[in-house]
Amino acid sequence: MSELASPSVRPLSAPGTFRPDPRPAPAVRMVLAQARFETRLLLRNGEQVLLAIVIPALMLIAFSAEPIGTISGGGSRIDYYAPGIIGAAVLSTAFTSQAIATGFERRYSVLKRLGATPLPRWGLLAGKSLSILMVECVQMMLLIGIALAMGWSPHGDPLAVLLLLALGTAAFSGLALWLAGSLRAEATLAVANFVFLIFIGVGGVVVPLDKFGHGAQESLQFLPISALTDGLRDVLQHGSAMPWGPLGILAAWTLVAVAGAARSFKWE
Repeated sequence: MSELASPSVRPLSAPGTFRPDPRPAPAVRMVLAQARFETRLLLRNGEQVLLAIVIPALMLIAFSAEPIGTISGGGSRIDYYAPGIIGAAVLSTAFTSQAIATGFERRYSVLKRLGATPLPRWGLLAGKSLSILMVECVQMMLLIGIALAMGWSPHGDPLAVLLLLALGTAAFSGLALWLAGSLRAEATLAVANFVFLIFIGVGGVVVPLDKFGHGAQESLQFLPISALTDGLRDVLQHGSAMPWGPLGILAAWTLVAVAGAARSFKWE
């Protein structure tokens, strides 16, 4: 009787028993998962891969191999163009690709749905930033490999290069989120591509700033792409010490862009 009256009950902790846990995953795990998702999404998109990886590689080969334009100060063509194309690669990934992708994520309510998950807003931005860094690592390995195969001989302090790339990425990412969080997706697509072309043309990537005249040069050097490319050339081509001027310009752009994105970004 006692066995019938007291049927055996499996404890909740038995192996195979479903125990729902309403707590969110740790913040670090959520950020890393979002970063992996963002990276896979970008690398699966043919247009983004074309913009972020293929076009910079083709630009490096074309401008370094053919006598296009005039190089200031003489020297090897690859030594001049490699730092500029590296800066253009950061621009294409951190600004153009991210702005377009984020703009259409807003349009299709992807960001709205992510906002309803335990992933905090700063976690989403951190995941996007880590994704950009992962793609940039692929870009740098490809571009540096091509440049070295073409005879590039870089100089300077690697720490200075890393600081320039980090501040450039932060500035362009802030501008991308500011743009994508303020305009409609179609407007973001048009403006991001237009800004990319303008920065390539007047930002010292392939055409030296002194070709635009002294007055224009004084203004153009304060563009974020100009500061990045000038700083990279100072270090990698001329072996200069820490380029505090370009670093200061990029830091100022980072503060302004991040503040603007934080104030105006809309999830839908």
